Amino acid sequence: MTVDEQLYTPLAARLRRGEVLSADCPSRHVLKHMTSRWGVLVLVVLIDGTHRFSDLRRKIGGISEKMLAQTLQGLEGDGLVQRVSHPVVPPHVEYSLTPLGREAAAKVEAMVDWIEERLPAILQIRHEKADSALNQTT
Repeated sequence: MTVDEQLYTPLAARLRRGEVLSADCPSRHVLKHMTSRWGVLVLVVLIDGTHRFSDLRRKIGGISEKMLAQTLQGLEGDGLVQRVSHPVVPPHVEYSLTPLGREAAAKVEAMVDWIEERLPAILQIRHEKADSALNQTT
């Protein structure tokens, strides 16, 4: 399979063939960056437009400076996020989605929407399983 064919073959078809499941598949790094705990949230926040580092940190509860920096570097390295540094004092750096990043963020946002819509059912199942496990131990 050529590189062009790999780039334009739908993920579902690639999964069926097992390429994405291969340890040496380059898409694994992109999946790691996009679908990490923080990668998803960064992409969702940037859907609304350009943000400074401090804005992103405020909007994404619980993320440390180090993790935000690493997440942004990974997404930038994959071409999903653009970093623009303005030559002023104090430093002014802005982050936004690239066209590729907007496309990816739309997919991630759909997943987040599904989770939020289904969360009551998911929590109910968790509660039932916890009750069942508790009843089995007593």
